[in-house]
Amino acid sequence: MTEAISFPHLGIHLKHVGKAISIFGFDIAYYGIIIGVGILIGIFLAAAEAKRTRQNPEDYLDLAIFAVIFSIIGARIYYVIFAWDMYKDDLLSIFNIRQGGLAIYGGIIAGAITLVIFAKVKNLSWPLLLDTACIGLIAGQMIGRWGNFFNREAFGEYTDSLFAMRLPIDAVRISDITDRMRNHIETVDGVRYIQVHPTFLYESIWCLLVLIVLLLYRSHKKFDGELFLIYLCGYGAGRLWIEGLRTDQLLIPGLKWPVSQVLSGIVVVAAVLLIIYNRGESDRNRMRRMRAKEARRRSADRNMFHK
Repeated sequence: MTEAISFPHLGIHLKHVGKAISIFGFDIAYYGIIIGVGILIGIFLAAAEAKRTRQNPEDYLDLAIFAVIFSIIGARIYYVIFAWDMYKDDLLSIFNIRQGGLAIYGGIIAGAITLVIFAKVKNLSWPLLLDTACIGLIAGQMIGRWGNFFNREAFGEYTDSLFAMRLPIDAVRISDITDRMRNHIETVDGVRYIQVHPTFLYESIWCLLVLIVLLLYRSHKKFDGELFLIYLCGYGAGRLWIEGLRTDQLLIPGLKWPVSQVLSGIVVVAAVLLIIYNRGESDRNRMRRMRAKEARRRSADRNMFHK
């Protein structure tokens, strides 16, 4: 297999980008290494945010043990459900995640459920936990997307734009190659290449922007859970656009709609509505507290007058 990856319009030409590293004869996929690094950095950031907001960082280390396990399981189940044709004839391949096949929305759903249960058991505020954890989550997603780079997957349709990525045909799945890509195949030194949108890169950059927004806004939030809703809105909006470029979309059976785009649209609308409602409720509660405080002050003044 040819291991070259290049970004011709940026002048970047990488001749040897392997998919795994061999240690004592055992191959460890870069995909798994990148995902692992993303998880560790995400846990570190969540613990640091917990310390900043005077929570117990140990709670987040404990949560991470369960959340990571169930998030990976959830991400795999989600992917397998919507890509069942790839696994129905070889059920054991369901357990082989070294070659990819994790859907982030499945991980988010499973992780959020795990967090809520953990909060209930530990008698903690689950909206506050979500606010804290989402900072680590988006950072982990930003890093984890680079696993797709090493796997030559999760790319978009043909493009000749500035960020166009050139991949050898023998390094990608045939099912991910579209007719438009075939019409623009280029041959260099006897190797046939397709040129595509590096959607993993787009999403990684988008996640960085969402992370910056969260870090800048976190001291100004009006209610617990608001940061998580902003995360859902921001990430969902980016995914709604980026998913439309990809050629390996998971489709809703029968409808043939990209499940991630549909879910992203629902998530964005729901998050916006919840932010509007809860910010309004926060303002109403603040006004009620102000009126109650004013009423107590007036009552105290009357009592002083009567004395």
